[in-house]
Amino acid sequence: MRFLVRDRILGIGDDYWIEDDRGNKVFLVDGKAMRLRDTFELKDTQGHVLIDIHQKMLALRDTMVIERDGQPLAKIRRKRMSLLRNHYRVSLADGSTELDVSGKILDREFAIEYDGELLAVVSRRWLHIRETYGVDVVRDDADPALLIAVAVCVIHLAEKEHGDD
Repeated sequence: MRFLVRDRILGIGDDYWIEDDRGNKVFLVDGKAMRLRDTFELKDTQGHVLIDIHQKMLALRDTMVIERDGQPLAKIRRKRMSLLRNHYRVSLADGSTELDVSGKILDREFAIEYDGELLAVVSRRWLHIRETYGVDVVRDDADPALLIAVAVCVIHLAEKEHGDD
């Protein structure tokens, strides 16, 4: 499953649609402005909230929390940093599952993996539309909403760390 995401231009508080590869709107990322912490909601086309995303308060490192139906789903934080690639760890709520996100986050060129197995690829390479990147969910049994939420979080954290937000 391939999804197209138009980069938000003005920062938090902006809303933007995520489309499937046929141009149909699938998800809305609703950025919530005027909050104490960075907050987003991932909604379906009818406006139902599928996933809540917010910054964890009082954390030593910037951490984003993903929730579904008020229940914790995942926590995302920077794992380590090298000169060319960013690494983020996604700890799922079950406590034993971790996803690894690595690549050039600010360039929108990165992968989401579980135990060395590719789940999704985020890339601008196969697109010709400016300010747009793709999220290609590789595994059929993967949760597209969760993987898109992970992509939104790591991009937000990387931009915040870099001072772009």
